[in-house]
Amino acid sequence: MRPRVLFIAEAVTLAHVARARVLAGTLDPERFDVHVAWDPRFNELLGPLPFPWSAVHSVPTDVFLHRLSRGAPMHDVETLRGNVREDLALLERVKPDVVVGDFRLSLAASAKVAKVPHVAVFNAYWSPFGRQTFEFAEYDYPLSNMIGHRLSLSLFRKLRPMAFAAHTKPLNTVLREHGQPGIGSDIRAMYTFGDHTAYADIPELVPTYDLSSRHHYIGAALWSPVVPEPSWWNALPTDRPIIYATPGSSGDSDLLPTILGALEDEPVTVVAATAGHARVSRIPTNARVERFLPGQAAAARASLVLCNGGSPTTYQALTAGVPVLGLVSNNMDQHLNMQAVAESGAGEILKARGVTAPAIRAAVQRLLGTSSYREKAQRLARAHQACLATVRFPALIETAAGARVS
Repeated sequence: MRPRVLFIAEAVTLAHVARARVLAGTLDPERFDVHVAWDPRFNELLGPLPFPWSAVHSVPTDVFLHRLSRGAPMHDVETLRGNVREDLALLERVKPDVVVGDFRLSLAASAKVAKVPHVAVFNAYWSPFGRQTFEFAEYDYPLSNMIGHRLSLSLFRKLRPMAFAAHTKPLNTVLREHGQPGIGSDIRAMYTFGDHTAYADIPELVPTYDLSSRHHYIGAALWSPVVPEPSWWNALPTDRPIIYATPGSSGDSDLLPTILGALEDEPVTVVAATAGHARVSRIPTNARVERFLPGQAAAARASLVLCNGGSPTTYQALTAGVPVLGLVSNNMDQHLNMQAVAESGAGEILKARGVTAPAIRAAVQRLLGTSSYREKAQRLARAHQACLATVRFPALIETAAGARVS
């Protein structure tokens, strides 16, 4: 009998749903019985689903992004209680042999109550076995402008453990209500909690130390929206670099016009995707702008990718051997991801808050004019080829389901 695998994704951003969709697609339907569940808000971008889908509720995207910008907990107790009830009903109906959660924090409780093995999918830069730093995020908080950077950084270091504990408090409350032990006060332990944890990353980009045997690198889960190529796709100039720019679903929608303006007099062609929310009133003659683009193909054609610093577009670039300029807003996930990219030498970070056209232009000139950025990105592309989610993730699911599939 084929193991039944249920994927539940938290649809606060497109990235979580898209990653679950990609990983579900790595499982051979002749060997696995796959079911998926998420809020339908992004379904039009996913194309036809080849497996049964169920609707579950997620925090509205605008609410999530507002909380994220304030550094507030992503979920409150009542939301998590509702998610647990919804999870348990779904688990009872589908009866999976293993459940895979992408940012579905409620599965820490519901999977234990239902006695279903739980695989949590997350990024390794949130790993409790990592050596990441968080002080860089302080720059984006208004407090730094009010009291000065040195004092603000000192205060940030002292308050960070308490802030992270505040993020874990709602889930700890719900776990105790269901007779389960808490996950402690470390937000990293909360995000990566499961019977197994799958990191959609490669160790060459995001290293960890003394990694638990239940934590696994599975490689990037690459996804692009199901959209046709625009009419201009095959008519782009070939005598100048192509730059692919997009704010993604969680980036600063006001930045795209600034990027286009910064590069309009540069000897480049910009292909840009608004991701459905950035508004562009004037398109320079060297730019092409669409609501959505086939991101992997756009990144592969580019000499440089400009994005919000999130892992989905970053990995589209790096798997193609293309450097990245991350214009990072007040989003710690993006900061952590771009910290890893910058440390690898395959890209640079600019803080989105207050960024100027000259700063963007100078960074683009530097990234295009310095060969080491592309060389480091190409090295990471080779590492990605040795760590494929299409191979590693099915093997992990076999292990989690408790039986090797013949």
